[in-house]
Amino acid sequence: MATQPFFKKPKTAEAAAPGNKPAASQKETKGTQKEQAHKINDEIRAREVRLVGDNVEQGVVSLEKALQIADELELDLVEISPNAEPPVCKVIDYQKFLYQQKKREKELKSKQVKVVVKEIRFGPQTDDHDYEFKLRHAIEFLKEGAKIKAFVFFKGRSILFKEQGEVLLLRFANDLEEYGKVDQMPLLEGKRMIITLSPKKKTK
Repeated sequence: MATQPFFKKPKTAEAAAPGNKPAASQKETKGTQKEQAHKINDEIRAREVRLVGDNVEQGVVSLEKALQIADELELDLVEISPNAEPPVCKVIDYQKFLYQQKKREKELKSKQVKVVVKEIRFGPQTDDHDYEFKLRHAIEFLKEGAKIKAFVFFKGRSILFKEQGEVLLLRFANDLEEYGKVDQMPLLEGKRMIITLSPKKKTK
């Protein structure tokens, strides 16, 4: 009697054998083990669904009928709006659908521009040679599409020259007017007075 549970294992193995699965279940699991974003085919539990898709008569039908239509077209029944009443299911090639979805996501990612911020540091009494050197770099950065975060660092008692630092940053912004626009006017944060600029959009 104690050995009876061991006789259940062969049945489980038989049920798991690929040849014993219904055709719809085979289609359901094909290539979708890693992708479970949607319920497809036999995973759908609604009694009725609103059927949509190309080359199908759209409307509310029984789940059995919808599965039959998808099977006849050798496509998948995919639940695309599970919270609708009844759920909306589309007859499509699910693998093709996943591929197109990934392709769209990849395209969107490639269009997302990474914002690069370049920092330029001045002293409150920066000489003209150093100023011109940093100005040329700032122009190149803006041309490349980077943002500029320029700041004057006040060390020790040099904070007494904060007005001088503000004048320097405003001059810097004015000299970059052709290439960038001011996002933030000079603002004192601790020992630094900061101004930020973004590149101007190129006009065709």
